[in-house]
Amino acid sequence: MNGVQGTITWGPHLVVVGVTTAIVVACVVLHYEALSWLTKLLKRVHLPARSRILLLIFSILLVHIAEIWVFGLGYFGLIQDATRGALVAMHPIGLFDSVYFSAVCFTTLGLGDVVPVGAIRFMAGTQTLCGFVLITWSGSFTFV
Repeated sequence: MNGVQGTITWGPHLVVVGVTTAIVVACVVLHYEALSWLTKLLKRVHLPARSRILLLIFSILLVHIAEIWVFGLGYFGLIQDATRGALVAMHPIGLFDSVYFSAVCFTTLGLGDVVPVGAIRFMAGTQTLCGFVLITWSGSFTFV
């Protein structure tokens, strides 16, 4: 039961869980491959220490931005069918609003100017955990 509204329609929820799972797997694999590639690159490149750190940090930032976009595209695709949920704001939601919401979730900022409603809330909560883990992984990688 879903309170006063009646029974839950499981189809849209399962779609959101499936899309979320696929995106999390894609982002973890992307992150792993990017860090593996950076490890190999930094061993081969003969640069001063400062330049190596800058290369590392800018590369990691680009990977995080790509991961934010992957989730943003997922949100944008899911909200095209209202049964899967919506992102609610004071204006109509477009692609860049979805990417913005993704960045807010990924960084665990949680501003609240765009709010997930319905099944899509599962993806928002999962992305927050995923973003936290990936950012921490990047921090650990940088110092190791």
